[in-house]
Amino acid sequence: MATSTPPLYTGLFRHTLDDKNRLTIPSAWRFAHGENDAFLATPHPDGYIAVLPPAEVEKLRAKIAAMALSDGAGQDFVARFFAQTHSLWFDKAGRMNLSPELLQHAGVTKDAVLVGGLTKFNIYTPARWEKVEARTSGENFGDLMRRLGI
Repeated sequence: MATSTPPLYTGLFRHTLDDKNRLTIPSAWRFAHGENDAFLATPHPDGYIAVLPPAEVEKLRAKIAAMALSDGAGQDFVARFFAQTHSLWFDKAGRMNLSPELLQHAGVTKDAVLVGGLTKFNIYTPARWEKVEARTSGENFGDLMRRLGI
């Protein structure tokens, strides 16, 4: 019996929004998914868009389902988080339509950098991505690897 491996979101891709705010997702990232598989996109506090694929959405669903209704702070977080989170799907051309609110949060007006995070991916402006690269380059990169035990 063959086991299916979850898709790996690796690499860096530079794409441009079309006139309808659609962004083409790398083919390597979308081939493992069906046209009706829902992704979640949420504004990350660090100024980019975090995109959770179906497997991560299911993990999040389980955590939310396990939360007690009497957990007021938890319920407040859930309300706030999902008020700003959007469901996304690929169209036949492999594009996702991003909301104006998400694009504004990340500062994406035309050009975007899609960066794999193994189990998810993020969408940055080129300028914001350059800052991440600068913070994590050279000796800093090695220090980060050691801190994470990689």
